[in-house]
Formats: sequence, C-alpha cells, structure tokens
Amino acid sequence: MAHTSADSVLSLLDQRLVAALQCDGRLTAERAAHVLGLNPATVRRRLHALGADGTVRVVISPVARPRGGGSAGALFLRIRVLRGKLDTIVAALAAREDIPFIDVTTSGDEIFAVARTEPGSRDPLVFRQLPSTQAVTSLESATILHVFRLTSEWRHQVLTAAERTALGPAEPVAAATASGSAGLYGVDTDALEQSLIDALTPDARLTAADLAARTGHPESTVRRRLARLTSQGRLITQVLVDPRRLGLSIEAKLLLHVPPDHLAAAGRALAQHPAVHGAFATSGPSNLHAAAYFPHLSALYDFLSRDLAGLGITHVETAVVSRAVKRTPPPVMEANRARRPPRPARGTSGADRRSRRP
Repeated sequence: MAHTSADSVLSLLDQRLVAALQCDGRLTAERAAHVLGLNPATVRRRLHALGADGTVRVVISPVARPRGGGSAGALFLRIRVLRGKLDTIVAALAAREDIPFIDVTTSGDEIFAVARTEPGSRDPLVFRQLPSTQAVTSLESATILHVFRLTSEWRHQVLTAAERTALGPAEPVAAATASGSAGLYGVDTDALEQSLIDALTPDARLTAADLAARTGHPESTVRRRLARLTSQGRLITQVLVDPRRLGLSIEAKLLLHVPPDHLAAAGRALAQHPAVHGAFATSGPSNLHAAAYFPHLSALYDFLSRDLAGLGITHVETAVVSRAVKRTPPPVMEANRARRPPRPARGTSGADRRSRRP
C-alpha cells in the first residue's frame, strides 16, 4: 500500500469509521456496517487498511476517570529552552517512560509535557534535573487536581447522535468505589484478566482467538472474561490518529484563569465542547487547562471570542501546537493495577544518571 502523507485528509467514509471506533474500539465490521448503512466487506477492507498503514491504532488506555475526578499523580510542565537546544531537550524527555505527552509550540522555544509523579512529591525531574539544565530557561509546573475530560472521551463530530448511541458499548455495571488493592471501580483484577489487558493494551482489536493464542487460555474463557471486563467498564479503548488526517490541522493549548466559584461550571462547559479533547483543573495561576482541535485558525478565533464568553474566565493564554512529539495515553489513573513509582528512563540522553539533563 502506498504511504499516505500525514497531512492528507481521510475520506468521509474513513473518518466515519474512525469515529465509530471511538465509540467502541472493539467494534466489529458487521456491526459498524449495520449502523452506518455500509457494505460489511467495504468496512472490513477499510478498517484493515487504516490499521495496516499505521493511520489508526486502537489501544487500551491505562487511564480512567477516578471517582470524584481526582488524579493519581500527574503534572503539566511548561518548559522554555534556548533556541537551538529544543530538539536535544525534546529527545531527552521523549526517552523517559514517566513523560507520556510532549508537544512543541509554534514559538519555537517552548515545550508542553505531562509527567507522571506521586501526588505532593518533590519530583526529581521538576526540582533537580530540569532546573539544573543550562538549556532550560524557565519551568512551570501544575498539578492536575480534577479531570473534566480525557482524550479517550473525545469524539470526532462526523456521526449523528443516534449513530454514536447505537455504536457505543453497553453501559458498565455499577460497582463500589475503588479502594485498597482492588482494581478499577473496586473490582479485583486476577492474573487471567490482567494478561488479557496487557495483551490488548498495544492493540485493542485483537480477536478472542488471537488472545487465546497469546495468553494460553481457552478461547471460550477469553470470550467470557472479555465480556465481563467490557460490562464492568474496564476495557477503555482509545483511538490514536493524527488529527490532521481528520481535517483538524490546528491544536491549541489553553491556560485559563477562572475564579473559584466559576471553576467547576467552566470546566464542565469545556468538557462538553466538541473541539475540546482535554480539560483539567490544576494548581497554579492558570487553574484550568484545556486542549482542543480546530480545522483552521478562524475556528480557534471563534472559540476564543464566542464560546468562552460567559464562563467567568478572566484571562486566557493560547499556545498553538506545531508538533506532537509523543502521544502515550495520559496517566490520570492507571487502570487495574496498583500504583508504582515510574521507572527511570534508559534513553540515550542518560537522563537517569546526569543531573544536568532532563
């Protein structure tokens, strides 16, 4: 298959299939075809093509909204560096396992990143390594306090509401609040289920037969456990696709100042906006962070001048992303496994050994 440029926009058919996978990452071609009024063979062929050339990946996100919207430990980092040193710092950060998200803005000397950390800890990256790096000219960090929207919840707006409802998975069963060593939603995850989750994490569309072969469990057992995980809402899929392929060529980071009595309402309003793929209450003067996709700069202007009006926002700082360097599912809450400290990176930067480098 010929390689497709990252800047070429997918056909409407392919965009609708991407949106269908956002509703249910393990959606079958037959079900998608039935809901969207398409030929099953065509859907099967297009889904295979989208996955085969790397345009679309469906993964099991190791995240879920915790009860109450809290965070298991994540920091937003805003790093400014000397011009000419940007690529070096970006490469060092990208090599770290505790940095799942990295964006470079159009300013040419600015990096936005997300770092895993223990809540309230003196993270070595923030308190020692980055500040002592001569190429870093400034560093701002903010702790995620509340989650209003995750990227895995964002939906490309090319389906009708009825289609999205028909394509979505069954509602998860009610369960107790997670506590102690129990898994997400208070449900214990045994070794069998964990092996299925681990196998599905890089490719959530593996069939039950594939999973049986990889894990060594009978296919009937695999099917039964998959149904249980799905019904309990413990298989949270996320579609990884370059937004430019969906006609969304502009990504913006928004740092907002909101009075405390408007914070919750403003966050909820942002979470409901179709352009917003991330919204978080944070520590610091910019106490509400958001990220959004737009088809062009005029749409971003309309969002700033019209859609933010009436939310009580007193100040907005907008940064346009020029390059998305790293896009690992966010670490707001690791699903189905106990928290453990992030392992030091083993990248070529020697970040775990040299205090003067990130």
